Amino acid sequence: MNVLVFNIKTIPDTQTGQKIFDLEGLDDVSTIKAMKHLRQQHAGTDFMPLHLHKIIAISVLYRGIGEDMEPQVSVSSLGQADSSEAELLGLLIEQIEERTPTLISWNGSGFDFPVIHYRMLKNKMTAPSFWLKSDNNYLARYHQRHIDLMTVLASYNDAAKAPLDHIAAMLGFPKKTTMDDSQILQQYQSGHLKNIHHDCETSVLNTYLVYLRFQLMNGELKNEELQQEYALLRQLLDNSTEQHLQQFSKSWG
Repeated sequence: MNVLVFNIKTIPDTQTGQKIFDLEGLDDVSTIKAMKHLRQQHAGTDFMPLHLHKIIAISVLYRGIGEDMEPQVSVSSLGQADSSEAELLGLLIEQIEERTPTLISWNGSGFDFPVIHYRMLKNKMTAPSFWLKSDNNYLARYHQRHIDLMTVLASYNDAAKAPLDHIAAMLGFPKKTTMDDSQILQQYQSGHLKNIHHDCETSVLNTYLVYLRFQLMNGELKNEELQQEYALLRQLLDNSTEQHLQQFSKSWG
């Protein structure tokens, strides 16, 4: 198995918003208020269009084979507290370039990938593996290099899509209420990036657990192999010094 589960967290892109809406001179807080007001008037929601999202956190779960040729699993948030958006994207690209994994997401096609594309464009990033000139790339719809579980399980039917928390609860995994945009922004403005990382990491954990059940459903894993994957992940969580990972294991039951 060579998979990389990923999730991003974002806030409004005030720099671009100031240029588009002629808001130069305002501070970030005032700019965001103005952007949300304009968006609400225009679209009936203050959720920013995808090109106006700035990435502040990327969390990943990697399941592969270690240097000792034994199965390994790890979960982490990329970069440091002061890492720039370009640095976060560079670290994600680096993992993809080095490992060429199967990418796993929940709504990655609908949110994460488009945002990543816009931000790569803005930050002058280069990612050849992302843009292979063949049908077998990470962006082609009907392939297995990127599996957007939400979309695949809904059979590409928007009306059938479900929240990750609901599916996790249905399968007996920890039910976690994901931070909404306003909570993420509040935590970020308060300097609590660690809380955002914890939220992002538990999202990739639940996405991975749903992926394992998906692999059982499609015949890629047998039940005994599924239990082995569970045990490998639980060992990681129980041996972690991070309280939110230990709590995830306890909530898993």
